[in-house]
Amino acid sequence: MSLLRDNVNGGPRALYEQLKSFVACAGVFNGISAVLAERAGFNALYLSGSGIAGAMGMPDISVTTLSEVAEEVRRITSVTRAPLIVDADTGFGEAVNVTRTVRLLESAGAAGIHIEDQVLPKRCGHLDGKTLVGPEDMARKIVAAVQARKNSDFQIIARTDARSVNGMEDAIERAKIYLDSGADIIFTEALESREEFARFAREVKAPLLANMTEFGKSPLLSVDEIRTLGYKMVIFPLTAFRAALKTIDVTYRELKLHGTQSGFISNLMDRKEYYDVIGYSDYAKEDQELSEGDR
Repeated sequence: MSLLRDNVNGGPRALYEQLKSFVACAGVFNGISAVLAERAGFNALYLSGSGIAGAMGMPDISVTTLSEVAEEVRRITSVTRAPLIVDADTGFGEAVNVTRTVRLLESAGAAGIHIEDQVLPKRCGHLDGKTLVGPEDMARKIVAAVQARKNSDFQIIARTDARSVNGMEDAIERAKIYLDSGADIIFTEALESREEFARFAREVKAPLLANMTEFGKSPLLSVDEIRTLGYKMVIFPLTAFRAALKTIDVTYRELKLHGTQSGFISNLMDRKEYYDVIGYSDYAKEDQELSEGDR
């Protein structure tokens, strides 16, 4: 059976089953990065709002639209099997907007989303100057999200940015409110030490998500450390994206400087490797089978 016929995305049920143990999500930013993440052995994927905006050459300050995010979700889920968690920022508006956000992203193939308690327009979770909505406002969004999903396995992840704004106590209290409002998973952003991760896990009795983004406020803990602390999920939102940007930047500069790629040709994915990644032979085989079927 070719890639085109058997490539059914795992979806919410696959993610739900993985959460019975532990889920490590590779951060992806387009279809081919998602394919490569799967080939590396990741069984779950994460689409960062910052990655979507960054790939468009823009900052992560709520300038991307819901339709743009949904289209990227469709592109990724159409070429992958692993369940995809999507960064839905603040839900693209108030509670009524969250309803449409859930319906659109679920229909696009997402296995779950996270929404956050920042004021629109939001800021990157590891930058200063964030402003929060009241916990009651966020709770209404969570209720709307839960009521809007068609599949009960579709994961509603509530993110709080309170640690950097009001401190740990408020972050813990908000997490409990969000959990009572129906959130399946709690994601607290920008914890600043291993001890804070441990404390949050002790005081918030819920499936927890840890964010291991680089160059932010949080220490870089390993998957084993995060699992041992009591978390159910970890995301690496922009690791591959940052690596790709660094490589692209160096490549363009070398090409401009020397006028040839001969000096770094060994660093490039060759034609055979590239065709293997995109499943070229599967598409060719599909085309041949369909052509023969018409005879």
